[in-house]
Amino acid sequence: MDAEAQESFREFVANRSPALLRTAVLLSGGDRHAGEDLLQNALIKAAGRWHRIDEPEAYVRQILYRQQISRWRLKWRGRELSVAEPPETAPDRGAASADAELRLLMRGALARLTARQRTMLVLRYFEDLPEAEVAGILGCSVGTVRSTTHRSLARLRVLAPELRSLGPSETERRPSGDHSPLEVRS
Repeated sequence: MDAEAQESFREFVANRSPALLRTAVLLSGGDRHAGEDLLQNALIKAAGRWHRIDEPEAYVRQILYRQQISRWRLKWRGRELSVAEPPETAPDRGAASADAELRLLMRGALARLTARQRTMLVLRYFEDLPEAEVAGILGCSVGTVRSTTHRSLARLRVLAPELRSLGPSETERRPSGDHSPLEVRS
């Protein structure tokens, strides 16, 4: 790699690593260390081909997804998340505290899903990729993406019922008013 390519690679790593690390941590079930390993391996692979890469971020994200798939296939089990002290809930919490609690709750719920389910949800909702693109990345059909995503969301609702309060209420979900068919006059 020449000096110009090295500088370009360093600049990419400095600018895009935080966003890529968030994705890697989510893909690895909330384990920051596993996410860092995943990202580091992806960046090493990208560095070797840097001069041939047209879209670096897309290339590195593709490596992240494929490495995570390889981990599924090896049936590698994630380690338990260890913390120094158990989290305490405070009666008066500000918005920042509530957001942090929500992130921890979501991370814990995602960690209880299988790696495949978690990856489908991360790609569809965190990365906001269309079903066809997720299918292409994971090497499966669009129908598989739809059914796995549906089952994953259902399982997430069962594993973490406390997340239900985040969505619309029953009355907001249920349409109101008369929904009889419209009469068309000529």
